[in-house]
Amino acid sequence: MKIAISATEGSLDAQVDQRFGRAAWFLLIETQTGELLEAIDNTTGKEAAHGAGISAAALVADKGVQAVLTGRVGPKAEPILQKAKVQIVNDISGSVLDAVTGFGQGKQAVPTANTQQDNTSQNCNNDGCGGGGGGGRGMGQGKGQGRGMGQGRGQCRR
Repeated sequence: MKIAISATEGSLDAQVDQRFGRAAWFLLIETQTGELLEAIDNTTGKEAAHGAGISAAALVADKGVQAVLTGRVGPKAEPILQKAKVQIVNDISGSVLDAVTGFGQGKQAVPTANTQQDNTSQNCNNDGCGGGGGGGRGMGQGKGQGRGMGQGRGQCRR
């Protein structure tokens, strides 16, 4: 499997960079062999005023990776990776070599919801709990009573 790891340097001895879009490097690795296929310097993305996550997601997706290991993929990069069917594994730390070894052995942080894995073992069924409320004003003459639409966001508690 071809994966991309955000890294602080361009070698397997580097630490995993906790930022995806502003990572210093992206290391493309073949998990079957542990071989470093390519080290991509992300200086342009790292120093970008905005859009770093989007361009980083497009970059690694275009390289044909099947998974991304990083500290955190941001909200703008995530949908791009999801659309490209790239598995996102957040909360990775330590050395790149340890991350690759752990990923190959199935020892990894909990992947985000776009993966095919079952998260029920961590007491999370991804249903979430959410609620919202809203208010509105009636339209027209007289005393109208409107109804607003609320929006809530669920949270998974582990």
